[in-house]
Amino acid sequence: MASSIAHFLVFSAIIVVHFSSTQAEVQGSFDDNFSKSCPETHFKTSEDGQIWYLSLDKKAGCGFMTKQKYRFGWFSMKLKLVGGDSAGVVTAYYMCTEDGAGPTRDELDFEFLGNRTGEPYLIQTNVYKNGTGNREMRHVLWFDPTEDFHTYSILWNTHQIVFFVDRVPIRVYKNANYTNNFFPNEKPMYLFSSIWNADDWATRGGLEKTNWKNQPFVSSYKDFNVDGCQWKDPYPSCVSTTTQNWWDQYDSWHLSSDQKLDYSWVQRNLVIYDYCQDTERFPKKPEECWLNPWE
Repeated sequence: MASSIAHFLVFSAIIVVHFSSTQAEVQGSFDDNFSKSCPETHFKTSEDGQIWYLSLDKKAGCGFMTKQKYRFGWFSMKLKLVGGDSAGVVTAYYMCTEDGAGPTRDELDFEFLGNRTGEPYLIQTNVYKNGTGNREMRHVLWFDPTEDFHTYSILWNTHQIVFFVDRVPIRVYKNANYTNNFFPNEKPMYLFSSIWNADDWATRGGLEKTNWKNQPFVSSYKDFNVDGCQWKDPYPSCVSTTTQNWWDQYDSWHLSSDQKLDYSWVQRNLVIYDYCQDTERFPKKPEECWLNPWE
């Protein structure tokens, strides 16, 4: 195991170098880029305005969304999650076509499922198309996400969706390019984040309830980055054929050889649930589950 972790960290560093050279940080203040949906008492910033704090108590949670919507690109944020006893609390970081769980929405989810003190956070990812989801995967992490900021990113193009943690690919979702394909690539999306109470399902299937004696629960954010195609209605397409948009070029249509090594390590060590392997829920395996994430 020690050699696997060392190998993993070496290639993680390589990936950091690659992406650091290609993404550009979004300029402007929080209010320039986002609108928030919560009481003012539940949203705070650091003195320099560079760190944002969202809080949850028994009265309300908090959330924000980008003012701009996008179709394809690289989307990244640094988060530090609620520490201590966070059972029942969910911090969500996701992309969605609309504000609210509409019946025809497309959505790409990171959900961080809190737990009792000393138990690990679970990270759940999901994909929706036209209002249908049920494409959950769950992972444990190789670090404590409450101790420091870590980077959570989504690469979205016409060929694949890749969920990254600290530049490490933890999930690959491919486009099959067939009729009724379950791949969200037609609608532009906003980027959202929120903290909310989900103790009816989030921790041990709802058995562990939120302990409100620990309120407020606070999640922290900084360094929002996006390198994507801004959508302005009406807009014919956000697909580029130039070399400028690296996220839509050939090298971004599949994992690199280095990323495949990291992805293999994640698959062996961190996956605790994969809907593609759940024969009870899906006696007939969904068609996209037959696609090869390595190609």
